[in-house]
Amino acid sequence: MGATTLITVAPTGAESAKADVPALPVTLDELVQTAKECEAAGAAVVHVHIRDDDARPTLAPSRLRDTVQALREGTGLIVQLSTGGAVTDPYEDRLRVLDAEPDMCSLTCGTVNFGADVFMNPWPFMTELYERTQAMEVVPEFELFDLGQVAALHRLLDRHGPPYGGHVHCDLVMGVPGGMPGDTRTLVAAVEALPEGATWSATGVGRTTLPVLLAALSAGGHLRVGMEDTITYAKGRPVTANVELVERAASAAHLAQRPPMPPAEARGLLAVKRR
Repeated sequence: MGATTLITVAPTGAESAKADVPALPVTLDELVQTAKECEAAGAAVVHVHIRDDDARPTLAPSRLRDTVQALREGTGLIVQLSTGGAVTDPYEDRLRVLDAEPDMCSLTCGTVNFGADVFMNPWPFMTELYERTQAMEVVPEFELFDLGQVAALHRLLDRHGPPYGGHVHCDLVMGVPGGMPGDTRTLVAAVEALPEGATWSATGVGRTTLPVLLAALSAGGHLRVGMEDTITYAKGRPVTANVELVERAASAAHLAQRPPMPPAEARGLLAVKRR
């Protein structure tokens, strides 16, 4: 996959409560400061969920626009908005995320059990979201929670053509209760099933963070880390800031002799539009 490693940071997510995880960045100022720290540590992409004034997940259009603008002004990171939101968000709100004109967005290729909840991504929603990304020139990152979703990705590309920019980039989300396990055997099976020419990163949720990180590097892939996916740095030791997770990923990438990829190189790899 080349001589460098694309590192994405997912700093907030929609699951953890600020009251339970005080280090979670939930205000715009906290998010921008976190993004600056993570860029300096080696991140090239920021995967964004936002919160309201009460630190609850929201997809408010004006807040999304303000967030995209602030991250563009304060960092050189590629801004990738989540179209997943929280599991309770309606489809129409998730589709409107693209109106904030991000560089990229997530696009999950199927419905998955998400712990005790269900993360709904039926085929009609997937196709409408995909067609909107093509029309609005937003690069999708295809989020894959199980092997069936890899098959759905092939179906989507076969029926609706390549994404904006022409390059397919995927993220294997592993270790979610209800999705594929975060182990090397499953990672290899998923990678072997991806479309020809696709690039990929991997995300290990919770205690699978390190096994997936190491497996991804050994298989030539890229990395996503952040407090959306894990709030524990080691057993009995909470994460104190997202930059810790990026620094660890960057150190591992250097050890693998594939140092972190600069944002400018990442823009070329992912075919992101200049905005």
